Amino acid sequence: MRNASTAAARRLDVSEREERRQRPARRPLRVVEGDGLDARAREGVDVRFLSRVKVAVVVALAFVLLGAVRVTLCAQTVTLLEGNAATRAQIKDAQALESDLKVQRSVLSSNSRITRIATQNLGMVLATDTLVVNLSDPVDEARVSTPVEGADEASEVDGEAEQSADEQSSASPLA
Repeated sequence: MRNASTAAARRLDVSEREERRQRPARRPLRVVEGDGLDARAREGVDVRFLSRVKVAVVVALAFVLLGAVRVTLCAQTVTLLEGNAATRAQIKDAQALESDLKVQRSVLSSNSRITRIATQNLGMVLATDTLVVNLSDPVDEARVSTPVEGADEASEVDGEAEQSADEQSSASPLA
């Protein structure tokens, strides 16, 4: 049996050799150029696709820029409105202070209050008689001029002026 199996093995081996001889020889591997999938991949990205991507990026940047401008304008508007509100509050405070000061001025400048303080706190009294000085009368030039000739007359005029000033101060109701 051993002989039969070796013979069969030889026969298979011989048959394979004969088949190899009968087969034509393989052609060597070569690259075929053309429009296959590999050629498209090596070609790169389509120009139309790139232009569409660029347009989309420009549009997106325009929207972002527009949004940034809008936010900036809104922020500036809010800041301005807050400033206006603060100014209005200051104006209202100033107007309230003005009205308070007007009332206080009215109270403090009241004649009855001034008279009451003068009489009660300072012991002043109203004058009973008044003196009227009329400045429209012509002045005697002989008495006023030439102080060298009549030094006594000049001192007399000064004394009269001093006396009239004293009388005026006593005639004032608050003096």
